Amino acid sequence: MLRLANSFRLFLLVVVLGLSITGLAQARQSRDLTSVALAELPSEVSQTLRLIRRHGPFPYPRNDDGIFGNFERRLPPQPRGYYREYTVPTPGSRTRGARRIIAGQGRNGDVATSGEYYYTDDHYRNFRRIRD
Repeated sequence: MLRLANSFRLFLLVVVLGLSITGLAQARQSRDLTSVALAELPSEVSQTLRLIRRHGPFPYPRNDDGIFGNFERRLPPQPRGYYREYTVPTPGSRTRGARRIIAGQGRNGDVATSGEYYYTDDHYRNFRRIRD
C-alpha cells in the first residue's frame, strides 16, 4: 500500500512538472513573437487591414470578425473575446487558405483602431506582429 501511495505521488509530481514546463514554453513562445513591417507582407494583408479598420464588409462574413480563441497560446494571453480573426485572401485559392490576421482589441476595446495586429500564413502555427 505504501508503495502504491509513493507511486501515485511520483505520478502527480511528473504531471505537475510536465504541465508547468508546457505552460512556460507556451508563455515564452507568445513573448518571443517577431515583428514584420506591413510593406514586407503580401498586398492582400494591407487590403484586409483596411477592411478591419472600416469594420468590413469582409469577404468571408461567416468567418471574419469571429472570436479567435488563442487555444494554442501563441499570442499574448488575454481574456476570451479579446482577439478577432480575419481572412487574408490567397490569390488563386478556391478556399479561404491559411493566411489570417488576428486583431487584438487593445486598450480602447476596438480592433479597428487598436494597432494590435498579428499575421499568420500557416494557419496559426506561427505569428508575426505587424508594424505599420
